[in-house]
Amino acid sequence: MKISKKTRHQIRDYIAITIGAFVMSVGIGVFLVDAKVVPGGVSGLAMTVHYFSDYRIPVGLMMWVFNIPLFIWGLKELGSRFGIRTFIGFTLNSFFIDLLRGNIPGFRFIALQKLDAIQNLYNNDFILTVLFGAVLLGIGLGIVFKFRGTTAGSDIAAAVMQKRFGWKPGQAIMFIDFLVISFAGVVLQLKGLAVVKPALTLTLYAFILLFISSRLIDAIIEGFDYAKAAIIISPKSKEIGEAIMDEMSRGATSLKGRGLYKNVDREIIYTVITRKETTLLTDIVKEIDPQAFVIINNVHEVLGEGFRRRV
Repeated sequence: MKISKKTRHQIRDYIAITIGAFVMSVGIGVFLVDAKVVPGGVSGLAMTVHYFSDYRIPVGLMMWVFNIPLFIWGLKELGSRFGIRTFIGFTLNSFFIDLLRGNIPGFRFIALQKLDAIQNLYNNDFILTVLFGAVLLGIGLGIVFKFRGTTAGSDIAAAVMQKRFGWKPGQAIMFIDFLVISFAGVVLQLKGLAVVKPALTLTLYAFILLFISSRLIDAIIEGFDYAKAAIIISPKSKEIGEAIMDEMSRGATSLKGRGLYKNVDREIIYTVITRKETTLLTDIVKEIDPQAFVIINNVHEVLGEGFRRRV
């Protein structure tokens, strides 16, 4: 039986969402929960409840409980946009966290956070512990988002706030995360659970965690910069264009433009190169016209001959 291309893509997406949910679960369950550095959102809120209950309520279970009403709210407000992929994403994430922490009956022997290596890292290199958690959380979420999944939580709240109040999603998520992290810091202080580090220090670590993980999410979704787009303005545009094609074997496009200061028509060269070719391009331009105006921007995605395609 031949599987259609659409079905293969769906299978690939669900496998990737599962992998992403597992990776971020390692970051949260193994590194961040016991470090008491809260990542914000529903996971941070679930961790706060976990601390407030004196560790009796599992983090993963609490995340799933919090996400169910948010998921229903998202379906009601936003329609099928938050469908099966979202449900699978936050369910797997919750399950993996409790599985890895040994909170699921029959699998209590796992408890990876109790491994000697993890405990040694936690006691002797706290910063590295938080960095591991941040990196794994960011990579995992990035993979989930890359393949059109979500883990519900503040994503849904942000989308609803955008629809109802016109908030930008980034602003809404930042606001929610700020409230959750601050609330977690208060709970840690009141419960006297900030043993290794003061509660304020843990809160500051949480904000750093938020920044690192968000940057990694963007990098996974958009891709690390692997190409550059160059705009070259020069009266010797013809010579520069020919040099780019002959010496670099790259295509170049000539665009019609007008310099407003001198009110002069001129040709503008636009080309896309790899990062490694940036120096060669600038050297070529300087040799032909040292006064040329050159703008070089990062490019995340290039589809076409001469460039590898991202997944």
